[in-house]
Amino acid sequence: MGAGGQMNVSKTENDILKRVCVSKPPFSLSDLKKAIPPHCFKRSLIKSLGSFFRDLFIIYTFYYLAANYIPILPWPLVYVTWPIYWFAQGCVLMGFWLLGHETGHHAFSEYEWLDDAFGFFIHSVTLTPYFSFKYSHRSHHAHTNSLEYDEVYIPKRKNDTFFTEFLNNGPGNVFTLILRTTLGLPLYLFFNTYGRDYEGFANHYLPQSAIFNDSERTQIVISDIGIIAVMYTLYRTAVTQGVQSTLFLYGLPLFVMSGFFITLTYLNHAHPGIPHYDATEWDWLRGALSTIDRDYGKLMSWVFHDGPENHVIHHLFPTIPHYHASEARDAVKPMLGDYYKWDNTPMLKALWRDTVECIYVEPDENSENKGVYWYSK
Repeated sequence: MGAGGQMNVSKTENDILKRVCVSKPPFSLSDLKKAIPPHCFKRSLIKSLGSFFRDLFIIYTFYYLAANYIPILPWPLVYVTWPIYWFAQGCVLMGFWLLGHETGHHAFSEYEWLDDAFGFFIHSVTLTPYFSFKYSHRSHHAHTNSLEYDEVYIPKRKNDTFFTEFLNNGPGNVFTLILRTTLGLPLYLFFNTYGRDYEGFANHYLPQSAIFNDSERTQIVISDIGIIAVMYTLYRTAVTQGVQSTLFLYGLPLFVMSGFFITLTYLNHAHPGIPHYDATEWDWLRGALSTIDRDYGKLMSWVFHDGPENHVIHHLFPTIPHYHASEARDAVKPMLGDYYKWDNTPMLKALWRDTVECIYVEPDENSENKGVYWYSK
């Protein structure tokens, strides 16, 4: 059984790393939509509010327990329980953030103004500029895996020697992984790190940023006002309750959330078996299909509102709410066939593997599809 078991494991790993099909799909977006039960496209405000208040209840419960009981524990237990709180609260904040992301796609309710109101609140309290992210993220969905126009996680090319040579080794991989998971989100929001190249300065807080057009700049100011209001509240909290208390109860859980944001989004878009396309080959449908569904277990799925395991269907139909996403995904999987990528590799193992394997992209040397680029190292 030992040898047979190893063969099964090896086959599974080969299947996970197998490249998806890159030829023109024999189905259209309309064909996929017809395969999905119509009720999957219906947004229920009651269900969305249930998820919203569920997360708020858990966040407040964790906060109350940490604020009132951890400080009175014996000192050896304090050193253990604070990190547990930071991790648990950071996970729930990430799930809460994902609800805000859903509102930006108008998947929360039938009323776009209400979606924006809830999204503005959720993303502001997690220090993400709501409208700014909504607009840049919209561009990501419009140009997924386009080497020229995708908005984020643009892969490096082989001629970028800083990445392909200087950082393409053990210490370089460790440095890249640590930098990405600790500072990746603020670097992206402030400096557009990992983002598309713009002629002007790209920043998610400046209304005049090259990311936005003239009709969006007023809402960027509104996003900034939300962030400033939360920052001022944190300042007043630090003055009255202490810097350490504010850092421990809010700052470090938010730091964990930031790490999860980068980890989840990176792993849904980087994989050895997923292509990128240049302008000669890219089209919207193949771009949307060039994403990955990830399975991290039932608990993580519940906390993250089934987001990581339904990323492909999310790119195909972003207005499908999270409580219908799994059903919609299962409805189209038979039609997708070899165009679909599912990976159940444990999160940390997948993060390290894809950090090491996904250094740069280039076309296969002997392939006729010179506009199709694959990750290499």
